[in-house]
Amino acid sequence: QFFLMFLIMFFSKKLQKFNNIKHCFFSRKNGFSKGIYESLNCGAGSNDNKENVFKNLQLVSNKINCNKDSLITLNQKHTNQVIHFKNETSVENKLTADAIVSEVKNVGIGILTADCAPILFYDQKKKIIGCAHSGWKGALNGIIKNTVKKFNELNSNNNDLIAVVGPCIGKKSYKVKEDFINKFVSYENNNKIFFEKIDNGKFLFDLRGFINKEILNSGIKNIENLEMDTFSEKEFFYSYRRSVLNKEKDYGRCISVILMT
Repeated sequence: QFFLMFLIMFFSKKLQKFNNIKHCFFSRKNGFSKGIYESLNCGAGSNDNKENVFKNLQLVSNKINCNKDSLITLNQKHTNQVIHFKNETSVENKLTADAIVSEVKNVGIGILTADCAPILFYDQKKKIIGCAHSGWKGALNGIIKNTVKKFNELNSNNNDLIAVVGPCIGKKSYKVKEDFINKFVSYENNNKIFFEKIDNGKFLFDLRGFINKEILNSGIKNIENLEMDTFSEKEFFYSYRRSVLNKEKDYGRCISVILMT
């Protein structure tokens, strides 16, 4: 119990207004993992000690007030696949996809990230929650569009939808080469506004800006951003890019969760 007091957690002002919603963008602080995984590593897919990851997920479950077996994450692969939980029998852990849309109460749905953006969704009228994992590949492949489409198939009105984009790699930290830009510009010429040239063929990429454009284009106007940079704020977040730069063999994952009561 003592540990629970000191988890560092980030919240959405918009989602905090609802009594039936529990949510959190968890930092990496005050879990059980050691070394490069220090300390609230929730990535079971990492090479961290499984027992520590298990204990970290238990901490998260306690904080969100759900049974550990009711904390559901995905086998994330940067796809545009969306899972739908209609009722308790459809709930399954570790399915391969990059978003969940859920109508089920007391089940926490979570996204694991280390530079990609976790996005939480809520439709207050229809009482449907969602979460999505969006890096550049997922965003470009349509994970956001497909998540909103799933809400719409459940008769969700975009005017009732809230989307909250959590901590992710910031523009000033995201250096890319020209071939990377071509992936975006060949898709839509206007995407070049998300790149800023710095020097010798290097550019900065605004992932958060691109994600916000995708959310707006999907018809959601009610958007909130937790403007934190996972790459530079190493005290609070894991970062895939930072670990590669530091030649570390692996990296931890932060978890972001939403639950409806």
